[in-house]
Amino acid sequence: MRHTPAVRGDDRRRRFEDIYHTNCTPILGYALRRTTNGEDAADVVAETFLTAWRRLDDVPPGDETKLWLYGVARRVLANYHRGERRKTELSERLSRDLALVHTDPGYTGRLALVATAFRSLSEADRELLALVGWEGLDHGEISAVFGCSRNAVRIRLHRARTRFAEAVGRSESNSPPEATGKFEATGKFEATGQLKGIGPAHLNVMNGDRA
Repeated sequence: MRHTPAVRGDDRRRRFEDIYHTNCTPILGYALRRTTNGEDAADVVAETFLTAWRRLDDVPPGDETKLWLYGVARRVLANYHRGERRKTELSERLSRDLALVHTDPGYTGRLALVATAFRSLSEADRELLALVGWEGLDHGEISAVFGCSRNAVRIRLHRARTRFAEAVGRSESNSPPEATGKFEATGKFEATGQLKGIGPAHLNVMNGDRA
């Protein structure tokens, strides 16, 4: 579906450059949190923006641009995890830059407990919770990324939060209290809020691993 009038030449390049500079940081963050190293994240970002360039007339304007790019990045990640990888000049440059600044942290105590619980969830549950906890999207924005209704997002997110809370409870029961502290897996447990301190190294959130 075409969202904007077709543009050509310099106008096309300027629009793409504006899209890239405005959205590169959030898309890079999205990729870093779902891959295990900077090189892989760079490949995902490069392929996402290559798709945006090729489909520039389909990219929606304004705030919807980032949501459209998240949707593209999701599909790129799915292909990536099936082994379909392509190296581009942009991905090589991003890989070099990230190698200088990006390190994967380790986790202990409560964060390790949450990471273990998160890894045990299905890929669909992990992505829903991550879009809320990491990208900070609301129901309407997630519905745009997923291409479904707000109500469907609300129901699926409620179920994912419940499963996450239960998984944290199971992880807690298998861990020494003095090592992890105690989480209460109750209705007051805000599952997505526990993700803010967790990054890609411990979770491997999109690679199909299970605890």
